[in-house]
Amino acid sequence: MASGHTGGVRLTRARSHDDPHDEGGLPVSYIKGYDPQTLREMVDPRECQERLDELGDQRSLPALLERVWLLKVLGRWDESLVVSEQSVRVARMGGTRKDLLRARILHASVLQVRGAYAAAHQELTTCAEEAEGQGWAALAAFAFQHRGKVSYDAEDYADARADFKRALFLRQQTGAPEEQLESTLLAIEAADRRRSTAVAS
Repeated sequence: MASGHTGGVRLTRARSHDDPHDEGGLPVSYIKGYDPQTLREMVDPRECQERLDELGDQRSLPALLERVWLLKVLGRWDESLVVSEQSVRVARMGGTRKDLLRARILHASVLQVRGAYAAAHQELTTCAEEAEGQGWAALAAFAFQHRGKVSYDAEDYADARADFKRALFLRQQTGAPEEQLESTLLAIEAADRRRSTAVAS
């Protein structure tokens, strides 16, 4: 969900719209940081809406995936789900196996924000296993990071931490950009805090 929260952790490098995409094929320039409690992306809603307007009803897979993500971070989860299901169909019909994995991972992240944790976890498990089996470490890291967030939202902090650690290992292995490593380290710290609080209570 879009966040105006000022206590979030901001990533150190200034971003531009010419920045590279993340493992999921999404531009990273819209992410200003991550909320240290919810781990949700912090974005400028106006900037995201402007980009959504630019994309319009484009049907290419990259445009569909970007629309899914933008709708998700803007809190328009019903619309995001519809477009994510469309993106999976498009990827299945005309995309590569990597394209399909990216679409499925993003679809699972929409299920997560809608509270369908079991379905999201199952989908991400399948995606992570396939990505690892194919030797696609960056995509596997993307899947593990998102599966960790599902477990985190479901208050299973031990499993969340394990997935975040796996994502960190894979990202380090592939020489991922600093901001991806930072986001994973933030997630590990958040899971540790929640675990400590749960034990103390």
